[in-house]
Amino acid sequence: MKKTKKQLLAIGAAALLTTTALAGCGNSNSNSETSNNTPSNTQTEANKPAESGEVPTLVWWTIGGQTPANFDKAIAAMNEYTAEKIGVKIDIKVASWGDWDTKINTIVNTGEPFDIMFTNNSKYSQQVNLGAFADLTDSVQSDSADLYKLIPEKVWDGTKIGGKIYAVPTYKDSSLTQYWVFDDKYVQKYKIDGASIKTLKDLDKPFHDMKAGEGKSFYPLSLTQGDGFNGFFNGYDDMTLGLPPIGVKVDDASRKVVSVLEQPEVMADLKTLHQWYKDGIINPDAPTKTEADKARPFFAAQAFPGAEAGWQITEGVAKYDMFQIFGPIYTTSTIQGSLNAISANSKYKTEALKYLQLVNTDPKLRNMLAFGELGVDYDNVDGEKVVERKTDTWPLAAYTQGTFFDLAVTKGAPVDQWDQVRKLNDQATSSTNLGFALDISKLGTEVSNTKAVWDKYRYELMTGASDPEVMVPKIVAELKAAGMDAITAAAQEQINSYFK
Repeated sequence: MKKTKKQLLAIGAAALLTTTALAGCGNSNSNSETSNNTPSNTQTEANKPAESGEVPTLVWWTIGGQTPANFDKAIAAMNEYTAEKIGVKIDIKVASWGDWDTKINTIVNTGEPFDIMFTNNSKYSQQVNLGAFADLTDSVQSDSADLYKLIPEKVWDGTKIGGKIYAVPTYKDSSLTQYWVFDDKYVQKYKIDGASIKTLKDLDKPFHDMKAGEGKSFYPLSLTQGDGFNGFFNGYDDMTLGLPPIGVKVDDASRKVVSVLEQPEVMADLKTLHQWYKDGIINPDAPTKTEADKARPFFAAQAFPGAEAGWQITEGVAKYDMFQIFGPIYTTSTIQGSLNAISANSKYKTEALKYLQLVNTDPKLRNMLAFGELGVDYDNVDGEKVVERKTDTWPLAAYTQGTFFDLAVTKGAPVDQWDQVRKLNDQATSSTNLGFALDISKLGTEVSNTKAVWDKYRYELMTGASDPEVMVPKIVAELKAAGMDAITAAAQEQINSYFK
């Protein structure tokens, strides 16, 4: 995903939009010291800094916005806390929303050192195949037992590649629920009945009403490059491949792998996007725009009840109205929508696991990571259970870090917000393909080549800028030449074997 801020947020969970989501390892003076695939033997010393004289500083690459003036001060406060708690500090490196794809690919492909890295379903399996991440299958249980107990077995299973765990999932809205989100002032002004809008085509009338009423320079659907319209491919399970043109319809009992772009309902929705682009519903610079404007009149997002409280702060909108239109549903990819992996070459694998365990089990650290500097970016209202946000500049996305279930509720959101998220997870249906993750170990060339083709065309296609009747045949032809048929055949064979 050369993803925009809002698109990435949307991916993960509430993503888009809850909130606000790798390179040296070791301490700050030893970034060049790595030990290939050598497990850390420094756990005891690292956890007793007073005796050893060294507190390891782990480098965590993540995704986010521009770092504010108080970023280093906020991180220093976290480090003072975690050094005392577990004898570990963190150096958080932030790749911008627009540059994340390129930056993370460069780090992995060049072997640049890091300790922890945020990843997701668009990259995870490929990065595992490249040998970038440590096998945590045994160590996550032996070295971070509380973390392992916290996260349900189904969620751990969803992270597995070839039966092994290579990342810690962020246990939150791990099932997918999709929403339309409207600025309430337009809902009232144009009498939009959000509850009756269930499909992309249903948005046509309110969008045109808004366009006609607000003027030529107003764009009801403001998009950026990346995935374009968020959630567009929700109806298809991508088998953790991170390549939307290949998938299995989530309710297809036969689990047939298909060319998604050529499916009739997908083509119809692509035509709708293109018509909106021609009609000025979508901003003309969408294919090249990397950062979303604030105060968008509408967006689509994976989310959960109460997510609008965070968006109202980050977008600067008085009130957003959310309308559920899809899900909740579990797929392997929704579980892999937000992960934190540990470098295969990190000197401090055990310390990294213990840090991630603390993120997921300690409300004080969890809130600092999600909200910033206490007293500057947020205040505690009810102990550590409710916070009042004071700024909108904290750059880190809460969905990329750890569980929501030890995170404070933002003032204005339902006090039982996280209970409602648990309920969504409990109510979620399952993709017919749930549990299956495509093994790409023998498909590395085909996967790389087909992703390169998709990246070449997706910005224009998914923002409506190109005519799908012209572009889809061209894209599919190039995908086939790059190895799409081989991937499809291998996927079908693996699915048939997995579910037999």
